[in-house]
Amino acid sequence: MLKISIISVGKIKEKYIKLGIDEFSKRLSRYAKLEIIELNDEKAPENLSPRDMEIIKNTEGDAILSKIRPNSYTIALAIDGKNLSSESLAKKINDLSVSGNSHINFVIGGSLGLSDSVLKASDFKLSFSAMTFPHQLMRLILLEQIYRSFRINNSEPYHK
Repeated sequence: MLKISIISVGKIKEKYIKLGIDEFSKRLSRYAKLEIIELNDEKAPENLSPRDMEIIKNTEGDAILSKIRPNSYTIALAIDGKNLSSESLAKKINDLSVSGNSHINFVIGGSLGLSDSVLKASDFKLSFSAMTFPHQLMRLILLEQIYRSFRINNSEPYHK
């Protein structure tokens, strides 16, 4: 069974988002072994210098990199990544599993984004939109799209 790890900076605070994440995690359990790894986010006051922003992203990046296992395929969520349709994401997940990748990581950065080291260590950069989303909400959206991918790959109905 394919293993999917969501490596995410920051805790989920909103109850309604937690409920959605729990629901899609339960639905996904039929198709894949899901692991959600929550990492602490660094405090990032509004008026940070560019240097301080890099220090925070690098600290969070080191924590992310420590959770990526060798021989896994890593997809970083990044605004400048490639936009895929739901069908294209489903195909990518299917192609990865067919070609022998038994473990896929999806990485969600903190409020400042991902460090260069995480982006360089990733096998693929995925963009959901040119818009910025809160990382808590992004985790829910990502889980829904992964679930949708499995439904598509199994020719099972799912609302469009």
